[in-house]
Amino acid sequence: MRRYEQVYILRPSLSEDEITQVIENTNQLILDDDGAIIYQNKWGMRKLAYQIKKETQGYYVLCDFAATSDVVSEIERKFRIDDSVLKYLTIKRTDSITAEEIETARSEAEANAVVYESEEPSVEPEAEPKAATKEETADEHEEENEESADEEATETPQ
Repeated sequence: MRRYEQVYILRPSLSEDEITQVIENTNQLILDDDGAIIYQNKWGMRKLAYQIKKETQGYYVLCDFAATSDVVSEIERKFRIDDSVLKYLTIKRTDSITAEEIETARSEAEANAVVYESEEPSVEPEAEPKAATKEETADEHEEENEESADEEATETPQ
């Protein structure tokens, strides 16, 4: 078996049940051929960088799994046929993976998922820049002019 990472984008017009059905069908293809799902993350609805099949948004799903190359070929064949899948990308991460490495990868993925969920994004309001008054702006320009005049005075003509 090999380890793969796959991202696929589903149509935004699909209902939650239809999205779940596509994800379950994909997972079932992996599991039917003695593959293993290491990690799966539903990123949700995101804006696309460009239109794909006249859609500007899509539902993103990331799946990290171990399977044979035949399974990947079958998944991609079904994605090409299924009109609810806008785009997909499959990347081979390793050429071979053992059952022990799969369990290690699963535990690492679970640990990372717990860390990300427990971290609250700390959003501190930034101090808004103070608008410069006319006096401050005039003072700054005056200082700049004085500095440039000093530089010109110190230069010796040749």
